[in-house]
Amino acid sequence: MSALTIENLTVSYGDIHAVKGISFEVRKGEIFTLIGANGAGKSSALRAISGLLRFGGSVRLEGRELRSLPPEKIVGLGLSQVPEGRGIFGNLTVKENLHLGAWIRKDRKAVAEDTDRILTTLPRLRERLHQPAGTLSGGEQQMLAVARALLSRATTLLLDEPSMGLAPKLVKEIYNVVSEVNKAGVTILLVEQNANIALRHAHRAAVLETGLITLTGDSADLLENPRVQSAYLGA
Repeated sequence: MSALTIENLTVSYGDIHAVKGISFEVRKGEIFTLIGANGAGKSSALRAISGLLRFGGSVRLEGRELRSLPPEKIVGLGLSQVPEGRGIFGNLTVKENLHLGAWIRKDRKAVAEDTDRILTTLPRLRERLHQPAGTLSGGEQQMLAVARALLSRATTLLLDEPSMGLAPKLVKEIYNVVSEVNKAGVTILLVEQNANIALRHAHRAAVLETGLITLTGDSADLLENPRVQSAYLGA
């Protein structure tokens, strides 16, 4: 069963066509990654799917069309985005940032239970619960951004460049978290410039080049593809 179905998605900025009619599906419970060079249209596609950009074509979440819905309604349906650059509020505490993730929810007891479960998975955040989020390391800020999105009770998570600006050790840590979140049943659509780590963690993938999908398939197959190796894996 598909969690997300994207058909003929187009995104334009005036005369610039960033996404030129792409189609793919993200199956329920999998990690699907879009890889490609900077400027290929990956982030524009994610922002359109989450309702932050106007787009042409169709985006369906478990069969429901999202095109006419505002972002807050889309979040309410179970789709959340962790934006490029994390988007945390540095002057608020870790706890206050987490509460913002649950702002659409009315089930306070369940929110407290979900918060405790997430903090058990991410113990470093529990240790820093009352610190201003701006004092966290880059990796900790990325963990906070993921945790905040999960508190919306997201069943489908959009991750935009989670490894950006992080040291290799922290990248490994973040992707361990991504894998744990996925194992807990959350479907993930991942956009990543680091093609090697993205393909090693995803189940399936598509290559996006200048707004068009040029290759799609199982991640293991794309890792062995000579064209992908030459263009994105430094082979």
